[in-house]
Amino acid sequence: MTTVMRTHALRGLRLFNPLVLVRSLWRYRDLIAQFTRRDVEGRYRGSFLGLIWSLANPLFMLAIYTFVFGVVLKARWPQARSDGLGEFAIIIFAGLTAFTFFSECVSKAPTLVVAVPNYVKKVVFPLEILPVSAMGAGFFHMGISLIVLLGAELIFTGSIPWTIVLLPVVLLPAIFLSLGLMWFLSSLGVFIRDVNQAIGLIMQAMFFFTPIFYSIEAIPEPIRTVILFNPMAPVVENFRRVLLWGQMPSWRGLVMWIIVTGVIMVLGYAWFMQTKKAFADVI
Repeated sequence: MTTVMRTHALRGLRLFNPLVLVRSLWRYRDLIAQFTRRDVEGRYRGSFLGLIWSLANPLFMLAIYTFVFGVVLKARWPQARSDGLGEFAIIIFAGLTAFTFFSECVSKAPTLVVAVPNYVKKVVFPLEILPVSAMGAGFFHMGISLIVLLGAELIFTGSIPWTIVLLPVVLLPAIFLSLGLMWFLSSLGVFIRDVNQAIGLIMQAMFFFTPIFYSIEAIPEPIRTVILFNPMAPVVENFRRVLLWGQMPSWRGLVMWIIVTGVIMVLGYAWFMQTKKAFADVI
């Protein structure tokens, strides 16, 4: 009995090893790619324009936010190189692109497992890949938005800074945080179906507490400190730094958030792997 418990404990501890996580995902890389493609194609299946909608959506949102905040509210950004409406639009759109990636991934999470009961019944199917493939679809849509954003940046500012090569590093906290929350919420959503509704409200709150439509410098100091505890706030700020203004990211804060969100990712994975044994009994 003691030996069995010790073996059980050792298996549980292995889940907290990041290398185990990486090896597991690499092992199923082809399956992840297949499910990612299915997710992207399924979103537009049956529509007349198909994948063109993935380009039309960010263009439409860019036009709407430019009109509302730039024309109606006449807002301008303190760090902008000019008072032009076009530059203001791409600053807003950059923040929106970074946050939408995170929001799209996390909002899907509570229903990822319950939406595929047939896979839950299959003992050999690796359910842990579902959040990763959903994130792959999120990457696809963010990539389309980035193409629109970079095109607009060339038109309105005439150049794209070399610091754009740091974009993958800047996005690491959003990637780690999204994966950790997706594993945790997709598991929790099996046992508590109200999670899906709660996440919608939380995402709305985070949207307004993330500096997308306002500069972080415009917030009074005590409130600014609170907002910076939102992990997506520094991601959005660094996203704009490297993509629009040719500046280095805030390295100290970036490294700290990479470590924190990396821990969240590993904990989320360990939680999912420990609880997935009970999915079949609930669904």
